[in-house]
Amino acid sequence: MSADFPKSNSERKLYVEPLPDAEFQLKVAFATLDRRHVDQHFGSARSVLIYGIGREQWAILEAIEYPEDDSRTHDRLPARIRDLSHCSAIFCNACGASAIRQLLDKGIHPVKVMEGSEIHQLLDDIRQELNGTPMGWLARSLKQLDEQPQEHCSDRLQALMDEEW
Repeated sequence: MSADFPKSNSERKLYVEPLPDAEFQLKVAFATLDRRHVDQHFGSARSVLIYGIGREQWAILEAIEYPEDDSRTHDRLPARIRDLSHCSAIFCNACGASAIRQLLDKGIHPVKVMEGSEIHQLLDDIRQELNGTPMGWLARSLKQLDEQPQEHCSDRLQALMDEEW
């Protein structure tokens, strides 16, 4: 576990093992309460869904739920960012300046979208862009991913298993 981040403050996590032949170029997260639309501010999101996206398909990989608590959003950021450590982007309705800075420092691009944007439509849009000419955050993320060694899914699963339940 990295010294930069405390243990996750998530209430519940679900990890979905992808199909053996699934090939994902990147992972992206969505701040969502209803699990169909982007409808949350990053720092106060009650849940986050993480998807793998490839040229041919996308699939859900993780669902994370956070407890309702009175702690300040700023105090929750390091653990939330740690939860997204394998993601290239977080889609949300808003994101504070401090969170933006911390996310970018970890190579995670905050992407602000209109409230109510459909997650599946956003996933299809990203997949189509992967098959064309990636621009903006997607082009930067793909370049970053090409420059770093890839971690195997079993390494991520082991990290999740090592967390306290």
